[in-house]
Amino acid sequence: HVFLKCYLTLSRCIDVLNYICRLLGQPALPLLSAQKDINIGAIFSFHRSALLKMHPFTSEPEPTTCISFNLREFKFAQTLIFAIEEINNNTQLLPGVSLGYKIYDSCSSIALTILSGMALMNGYEETLSDTSCSRPPAVHAIVGESNSSPTIGLASLVGPFSLPVISHFATCACLSNRNIYPSFFRTIPSDYYQSRALAQLVKHFGWTWVGMVRSRSDYGNNGIAAFEEAAKQEGICIEYSEAIFKTDPQDQFLKTVEVIKKGTARVVLAFIALGDFVPLLKVISQHNITGIQWVGSESWITSRTLAETKEYRFLSGAVGFAIANAKLVGMREFLVNVHPDQEPNNELLKEFWETAFQCSFSNSGSGGCTGSERLAELQNEYTDVSELRIANKVYTAVYAIAHTLHNILKDIKSSTKSSKGERPTPQKVLEYIGGVKFTIKTGEEIFFDASGDPVARYDLVNWQPVQDGSLQFKNVGFYDSSLPSEQHLQVSQEHVLWAGDSGQLPVSVCSESCPPGTRKAVQKGRPVCCYDCIPYSSDCFPCDLEYWSNESKDRCVLKVIEFLSYTEIMGMVLCIFSFIGVLLTTIVSFLFYLHKETPIVRANNSELSFLLLFSLTLCFLCSLTFIGQPTEWSCMLRHTAFGITFVLCISCVLGKTIVVLMAFKATLPGSNVMKWFGPLQQQLSVVSLTLIQMIICVLWLTISPPFPYMNLKRIILECNVGSALGFWAVLGYTGLLSILCFVLAFLARKLPDNFNEAKFITFSMLIFCAVWLTFIPAYVSSPGKFTVAVEIFAILASSFGLLFCIFSPKCYIILLKPEKNTKKQMMGKSSPKTL
Repeated sequence: HVFLKCYLTLSRCIDVLNYICRLLGQPALPLLSAQKDINIGAIFSFHRSALLKMHPFTSEPEPTTCISFNLREFKFAQTLIFAIEEINNNTQLLPGVSLGYKIYDSCSSIALTILSGMALMNGYEETLSDTSCSRPPAVHAIVGESNSSPTIGLASLVGPFSLPVISHFATCACLSNRNIYPSFFRTIPSDYYQSRALAQLVKHFGWTWVGMVRSRSDYGNNGIAAFEEAAKQEGICIEYSEAIFKTDPQDQFLKTVEVIKKGTARVVLAFIALGDFVPLLKVISQHNITGIQWVGSESWITSRTLAETKEYRFLSGAVGFAIANAKLVGMREFLVNVHPDQEPNNELLKEFWETAFQCSFSNSGSGGCTGSERLAELQNEYTDVSELRIANKVYTAVYAIAHTLHNILKDIKSSTKSSKGERPTPQKVLEYIGGVKFTIKTGEEIFFDASGDPVARYDLVNWQPVQDGSLQFKNVGFYDSSLPSEQHLQVSQEHVLWAGDSGQLPVSVCSESCPPGTRKAVQKGRPVCCYDCIPYSSDCFPCDLEYWSNESKDRCVLKVIEFLSYTEIMGMVLCIFSFIGVLLTTIVSFLFYLHKETPIVRANNSELSFLLLFSLTLCFLCSLTFIGQPTEWSCMLRHTAFGITFVLCISCVLGKTIVVLMAFKATLPGSNVMKWFGPLQQQLSVVSLTLIQMIICVLWLTISPPFPYMNLKRIILECNVGSALGFWAVLGYTGLLSILCFVLAFLARKLPDNFNEAKFITFSMLIFCAVWLTFIPAYVSSPGKFTVAVEIFAILASSFGLLFCIFSPKCYIILLKPEKNTKKQMMGKSSPKTL
């Protein structure tokens, strides 16, 4: 709390720190250091915990004792040194300037982290004066700490002094708050993204009922809070949420294990720090709990220590997000070259050696360290470079500082206002680091957003067993926040191995889906994912006209919109027949044109024959206007085009029928009837009869035209005829002409002639009338789009009837009986035959 008050004023902070410096006396020296031109500070948890002591506050406290050496954190420190030496050997980056380092041990303690931060700011002289705590910081930036809670304390301490802190592993979303932590940056993504990624992952696999275990720390509390918020949006329910910490008594771990055993959720999310997870795993292994599908956070999901411990084999099938892996060339060679002889007085190196080889320098007999042991022959968490996910973030942090310093020195050199010998300051580093952008040798582009966070990219990792009984990490997907939202999560589910080494996706739901005919009834006092399925009762409500109930009868869904489409089978078949009719009519027209001078074509007015063929083509084509989604224009076009083209067609047939009758009358002595019904009169009669239909259609379209209409009984898009009188007037006029034509043709069927066309016209009109008489009841009774199909069928059937009955006999003579295609044959008389 003392350090949080440092935000008030800078002068008050200095007074507080001076007072604390005098109380604590000489700060501890860095455990690893190399003094150079510009120095970088670092704080790592070389030990997993510090022994708690009660201080009487009557004398100077003794140094804190730290226990349980952490190989992973020591590896992080060596990665920092590796990166610094690599930069010092690089002539392109910071030329002429060498970087040094001062590395402290926090022992996973917030208090020791803050104490180390103070030492990095104020130095560590043997004699402290009143000015020791107020001089410029001994380093230009600090890398660390690995855990969120100590990092929060460190960032709170150095923030008022504009000393940048770059963490490689502190993921708490709270650290993105620029008002509280103005000098904090990190090379690892914030848990804001990881929590949402985990919620999307759980939803992707269909798990709506999960249990949760978290660290009782800033990392666990903030991470789970963000997950719960995202899970609520995804419709995921949480059965339980247990919090643990590594220093908890055994009873607390036993209680958590009992909750997991009694829970019905088959999926457990462990948003927990590695140090807190290990004690829980030990208890779980003792109770032989299996069948749990574990979902992990990045803190432990790529822990080689857990994967190689056979007692934790029940973690097989675990999935979770991990920081993307990287390969650092030369890293292993650097790691295995570490040796206590490099710094004989460095106790940290000796402790590392004793931990790595399980020996002791104080023991000269069996089990004693000789110093001749070889790290290159050792396979453990320290020497393994196959998983450099977090170590790469340490490496990236060092390079971020180096590139920032490079940019500062470059600007100082090029600036005319800079004084001679001007050097970078922590304040300058903080000013420049927010805009730094570079690409490291792994190919990754590094930059920070306004909150000091990098782009969130994760690998989706699945724990799968190998032959030696351990577990390996297999990438089965990824999460990238820079992609569009619908592409953030990518999963190769076919490559995932689930809990119990099963290939079957586990099911974790509170209640199974309700069968049809039942509805959900939420269980009182339980989450919404838990419900009973009860039969529908009188509390059902009717759906709106545009909707109907789904198969489960539990919600209203939009009705399917129906209309006769070009893409469905029926629409395509009708289109094919329409085009076949056009093709046949075109062939007949071409055939008649080639033989236009022959008697059979010239007989009975060839002009009317060609006009009839043209009108039949229009009849076939007008059927296409009935297919497709109805629009205002298509509705008006389909009925008027149908009415006009068919009247034109019937008018031609009627004209040909009258010609047959008049031609017979003209053969009688003293008759000059053909003078009154010559070719000109025939054409005028066709135009006049068609003009009447056109006038009817114009009046129909003017007074009450057809329009698109949605039949809400089944959401059918159809054309409303508008004026029923106009519709039936068009059909009635067409029918009147058809009946008249049929009667006249029937009367002329027995006229003596070798080629009496009236017989064929009679057949054609008989088919025409039969089709349209059956059309009326079929049209009225057909549902939905079948009404349109019936009308198209009537158009095509009547058109084919006219085409075949009138023109096929003539085509037969032209193609197969050319000897009959003479004037003598056409003019010859034959006795009448009974029809």
